Amino acid sequence: MSAQEELVKQSASDMAAQLRSGQVSSRELVQAHLDVIEAAEPSIDAFLQVSADQALEQADAFDQRLAHDGAEGLPELAGVPIAIKDMIVTKGIPTTAASKILEGWVPPYDATVIKKLKAAGMPILGKTNLDEFAQGSSTEHSAFKPTHNPWDTERVPGGSGGGSASAVGAFEAPLALGTDTGGSIRQPGSLTGTVGVKPTYGGVSRFGAIAMASSLDQIGPVSRTVLDAALLQEVIGGYDRRDSTSIPKPVPPLAQAARQGQNRDLKGLKVGLVKELGGEGYQPGVEARFNEAVSLLESMGAEVVQVSCPHFPYALAAYYIIMPSEVSSNLARYDGMRYGLRVMPPEGVPQTAANMMAATREAGFGDEVKRRIILGIYALSAGYYDAWYGSAQKVRTLVIRDFEKAFEQADVLVSPTSPTTAFRFGEKMDDPLAMYLNDVATIPANLAGTPAMSIPAGLSDDGLPVGFQFFAPQMRDEIMYRPAAALEAVLEEQWGGPISKKLSTPWLDGLAQGSTK
Repeated sequence: MSAQEELVKQSASDMAAQLRSGQVSSRELVQAHLDVIEAAEPSIDAFLQVSADQALEQADAFDQRLAHDGAEGLPELAGVPIAIKDMIVTKGIPTTAASKILEGWVPPYDATVIKKLKAAGMPILGKTNLDEFAQGSSTEHSAFKPTHNPWDTERVPGGSGGGSASAVGAFEAPLALGTDTGGSIRQPGSLTGTVGVKPTYGGVSRFGAIAMASSLDQIGPVSRTVLDAALLQEVIGGYDRRDSTSIPKPVPPLAQAARQGQNRDLKGLKVGLVKELGGEGYQPGVEARFNEAVSLLESMGAEVVQVSCPHFPYALAAYYIIMPSEVSSNLARYDGMRYGLRVMPPEGVPQTAANMMAATREAGFGDEVKRRIILGIYALSAGYYDAWYGSAQKVRTLVIRDFEKAFEQADVLVSPTSPTTAFRFGEKMDDPLAMYLNDVATIPANLAGTPAMSIPAGLSDDGLPVGFQFFAPQMRDEIMYRPAAALEAVLEEQWGGPISKKLSTPWLDGLAQGSTK
């Protein structure tokens, strides 16, 4: 293994430790990952935009700052590079939401999370691919290209944030940000063998995240270890007055909880097995790895109890009423008038504003986005609002109550993250309902606003990664970090290191031997 390959395969926290000790510079870290991106992108296609020059400039600025002022007062991940899902606005770097309607748009401002990353000196490697406007479960709905799963490039990486998950899984970036509306961080995490976290709703500012469904969207970390996710969430979390849904409370001690979990002592912790999130429809290999992981939690002293959340089976249906309704409202602004694409009506058609808007939206939006807009408009229309949208909101309340009752019986809840491993391209494109079922285990957390996390639980019988999901009570994100880090530690002991060690990485073979550029 070359020195460069060894460097990019480290955890972000290990990279940060080397930065602070002077063993490596931020420029060297950035350049090493840019080299991997160059080698990997022909087969992975995780990035829509690589901001090499900006990243190197940011790295140089951090190196000078570190040499002059030292590391005191900086977040632990300071100087470590990161990739950003192209649903989060970045000043001076194109932000498209993987849609033709925003192609070429360069934001004049940064999202709050981007400002926090820049303040921490974390260079931005570029913007990652996604399903258009985060609407999909496979990243096949990107207007520009599909992203490939590094475990098998003939398979999808999940979605909507498949670009961020694949970039981290393929060692193109040590960390990434995603957005999670119905599982868009956790489900790709499950399919690519990465760690994906959806924080408590309001725990991380959504200012500057392009809205899909405002009551469900949440920015969160993508990483290769639980500790790295905790450290990143501590950087981006906290109150923001520009986000009306932001919680005015400090970030909980997430890294401390993760480090405590690495001791593998879970005595006194009650783990609730969600009865409704398993069984029929779950791939046998997924269930097998899940049950093995539950046994490992018990072996570390956790008490496992079964809990029932009787309204969870209705969460998927409620979500696919609430989410399209909010989509239809949020995407109304893309009309060709204010910003983004503008398409004039063809010759012979009256050149009116209404016709221009229709032509723009027809050309600018893909099929899945159009489908959800139509569903949302229907659900909100006169005569159907109470029957559909109102009923779905009632189900949402019942799901919230299910969580509240379950957390009276257990400290954390667990389930498989996705019912299957990664599927092949095109396998579910013609069957939207089959595609939507990929989110059956992740959606309840978005409806309730609770934090949730997916970590790798091993490989299924088909040799593809399986995800294990933790849920914690609202505003108690740290509670899930402890058992997640404990399970990760014991699994890595069994695997002989991180699960990424089992990943074949032919794109790394051509990297130059020796030190980085």
